[in-house]
Amino acid sequence: MSYLNENFLLSNATAERLYHEVAAHQPIFDYHTHLSPEEVANNATFGNLADIWLGGDHYKWRAMRAAGEPENLITGKDASPREKFDAWARTVPQLVRNPLHNWTHLELKRYFDCDLVISPATADEIWALANERLGSPDFNTHNLLKKFDVRAVGTTDDPVDTLEHHIAFAKDEHPTKLCPTFRPDKASITADLQGWNEWHQQLSEASGVRINSAETYLEALKVRHDYFHQHGGRFSDHDINHFPYAKCSDHQAEGIYQKLVSETALNAHEAEQWWTYILQHIARLNSARGWAMQFHIGVVRRPNTRIRESLGADTGHDSVYDDGIITKMAPFLDSLDKEEALPKCIFYHVNPAMLHPIAVLMGAFQDGKTPGKMQLGSGWWFLDTLPGMREQIDTLSAVGLLSKFVGMLTDSRSFLSFPRHEYFRRLLCEIVGQDVENGLIPNDKALTDPLIKDICYGNAKSYFNI
Repeated sequence: MSYLNENFLLSNATAERLYHEVAAHQPIFDYHTHLSPEEVANNATFGNLADIWLGGDHYKWRAMRAAGEPENLITGKDASPREKFDAWARTVPQLVRNPLHNWTHLELKRYFDCDLVISPATADEIWALANERLGSPDFNTHNLLKKFDVRAVGTTDDPVDTLEHHIAFAKDEHPTKLCPTFRPDKASITADLQGWNEWHQQLSEASGVRINSAETYLEALKVRHDYFHQHGGRFSDHDINHFPYAKCSDHQAEGIYQKLVSETALNAHEAEQWWTYILQHIARLNSARGWAMQFHIGVVRRPNTRIRESLGADTGHDSVYDDGIITKMAPFLDSLDKEEALPKCIFYHVNPAMLHPIAVLMGAFQDGKTPGKMQLGSGWWFLDTLPGMREQIDTLSAVGLLSKFVGMLTDSRSFLSFPRHEYFRRLLCEIVGQDVENGLIPNDKALTDPLIKDICYGNAKSYFNI
């Protein structure tokens, strides 16, 4: 059997039919990415394969370090693009059974019509072929979005961002909507007091609110939330290693605020109170606007001191948090639900041990009004693998409603990542098809085909109301 042939991941006739007749024809709703709004708005082109493939992709950087490639060939300033590409070509053959091996070759096939298996022996031919294609004026961000029928892209944006690129893109007619995501992590992270105060000033300037109290701080966040909504924002996103919950009154929040602006360190309880206070405020804003609130949970950021100090953040050296979260997650959700201010929520966790507890807790907060209001997010980051995605699908199916799942997202910084939706869709069709073949799901197209369509696209479109 040839590598990544037309039926890869599809082991039975039902799975093949579901994929080729149904899933493959669905548009893409990529509701969480780290794509550059500027590159989308400006219809960017790309200089060479190394720039578009390796620039900013910490998944690949992590793999290259594990393969023994020196840092200069990964993130270094002195190495040429070709030298970095050659380092990647040496790494790929060592990635068998890692999803990066499949993704890399899917990208070669779908973007460059190239069936070569990447290695040092094929590096010259792939480099020349891909760069020739990249040199075409038609190889730009707008055409890439059209090629994969991407109907919506959610970017990740600071609340103080001007959204100038989203605004510019929206002035013209496009089949793709570029949607900003409200990412207010800097509002609640208090470990760096100088950084928090600098961001406090930026928030004041962006909102036009003179911030001098906890109350006016919340007011400024609301002004920016309104601004994001005006320009297509329909979701917030929050990076949390654990779920915070510590009750915080307005009076206590004011005391904490005054310590922050005077650059007085908070104790652990105060830091958690402030974090809770801000997250609850954003949740109320989301609920009032009908937004979805995404929680990316369980990452230990930058545990390697040497690499952290030399390379900084988002360079491929994060890990997985292993503490339980339900004891605080449950009262946090309950505090909002009691006010009828609990928004739609999507919970992603990088620790597979937490999928079942989160999925079960979600069931306690489905409200009987919004279908699939509480979502177990797609396999994310270290679970963005075949076993990780399968476990997420199986867990959700076992204790919730797979039929209401909002499906896949790339969470990517690369415009070459859209085939990850194909990867997910093939696995989804394989799982459903296998159950049909085993007599666990009725062999009824009227049941299975809408299920696949909705998970691939329809549910996300309805859920986010875009």
